[in-house]
Amino acid sequence: MPATTDRRTFLKAGAVAAVPAGADAIEIDPAPSYELSPFLYMQFMEPLGTTDGSVEASWDHAKMDWRPDLVEVTRDLGCTMLRWGGIYTDFYRWREGVGPRGKRPVMRNLLWGGIESNQVGTGEFVDFSRRVGAEPLICVNFESDGRERYMRDGDSIRTADSKETAEWVAYCNDPDNKERLSHGVKEPYNVKYWQIGNETSYDSRGFRLPAAQKKTVEFARAMRKADPSIQLIGWGGDDRGSRRLGEPVQNWTKGMIEAAGDYLNYVAFHHMFNPDDLDDPVFAWGKYREDAGRTWDQLMKSWKIHDAKIRQIRDQLGNLEMPLAMTECHYSIAGRHRCEVLSTWAAGVSYARMLNVHERHGDVLKIATAADFCGTRWQVNAVMLPVPGNQGAYLMPVAHVMKLYRHHSGERAVSVKRTPADLDVTASRTGDRLFLHVVNTNRTRPVTAELAVQGLRVASGKAFEIAADPMLETMRNNPEALAPVVKTVARGGRWTFPAASVSALELDVTA
Repeated sequence: MPATTDRRTFLKAGAVAAVPAGADAIEIDPAPSYELSPFLYMQFMEPLGTTDGSVEASWDHAKMDWRPDLVEVTRDLGCTMLRWGGIYTDFYRWREGVGPRGKRPVMRNLLWGGIESNQVGTGEFVDFSRRVGAEPLICVNFESDGRERYMRDGDSIRTADSKETAEWVAYCNDPDNKERLSHGVKEPYNVKYWQIGNETSYDSRGFRLPAAQKKTVEFARAMRKADPSIQLIGWGGDDRGSRRLGEPVQNWTKGMIEAAGDYLNYVAFHHMFNPDDLDDPVFAWGKYREDAGRTWDQLMKSWKIHDAKIRQIRDQLGNLEMPLAMTECHYSIAGRHRCEVLSTWAAGVSYARMLNVHERHGDVLKIATAADFCGTRWQVNAVMLPVPGNQGAYLMPVAHVMKLYRHHSGERAVSVKRTPADLDVTASRTGDRLFLHVVNTNRTRPVTAELAVQGLRVASGKAFEIAADPMLETMRNNPEALAPVVKTVARGGRWTFPAASVSALELDVTA
């Protein structure tokens, strides 16, 4: 049955009585609603210099290829989109990362410190994306987002204009591009998704909104002239935390759409935040281990902050229609190697609640992430890269839940009408198969629920379940500790969700 079938057609088998739902039911209305984008499970890769060698540590400089353990674990993760860049792109010149390796100049990382070799550039990034089954997204140098400190490094010009960016699009996508052909690359890279501007509004020393609007139109026109088929993401959000003294808060989301909406397909924002109790912190510097109950309770609240942020951006849209792209998102907590608590399964469960928030906003949120991609030590990473590299890359808790959801999700959202206390549930469907994402937010108690689908019955199903001690920490010596367990859901659909668990259920339903 097509996923677009409406509920009336779905229930056309005569007067089908609804399954009576008890007080402990997860009650589902199976009528298909908005499409859930596969890009809700993206990752982003940014060279992070001496802070966290994300790209240099990913590349085997002896073999001149990607680390095979990174390729393998990323393919298993199943990320749907991979983004190149971040603030790094404010001083990135793309031509330094193409052509013969021996002629590629090294560059200084002006934000994170250290030297980038440029052995990983456009071709290598796109190759990695294709190997792992991800759509590449490139964030461009948007005249350094107006930040003068990134425009020059000594005698080296680090900023880039719309002409250079359009030439990058042509290098990637024009089958007859002479520059790419001269580098021995016959087939175009076909990069469809491009982002103009990165956190442009977050710095009072960068572009203000009127300049960003004008520049976005200029860049978009030039890039579309090189390839009219590309999908463009402009910068939205607001400048609440970075506006100049005396300036009112600027609604960049609405302003960017009003000025450049005819040229854009999405508008972007980011959300990195600390979910801790700032008056009495529980997460910082290993303190989270002292009181597991309080750590759990604080993490279970974090989705509210995230939901409020997305609602704020939605409100900024007003009556304008434009899909949202949250191209960076993760917790940001003080601690050893940044956010140490995020190695715990408790953090993994809280991230599952964040992913449920993404699904609930999936009618307008079409690109989203919940982690940095890879690196050597930051706990915000989805993939940890031990060095030396022979120890094997592994998934962090956030990646385990992203992988679980990515591999067990439907094409269209359906409505969850009721849930038992302690369960956070979202649902989707493809044809006659329903998919449930269920988080048991109770740290110590399992929850048993009836799986009640209006007008239908559960014929069979599978449960893919991750359950562990909330204080279990993912490290190099236990990389499979959070591997999901597969169980069979019996006919009739009653299920027990373990304490502190995240489950993905696939249910076949019948009249």
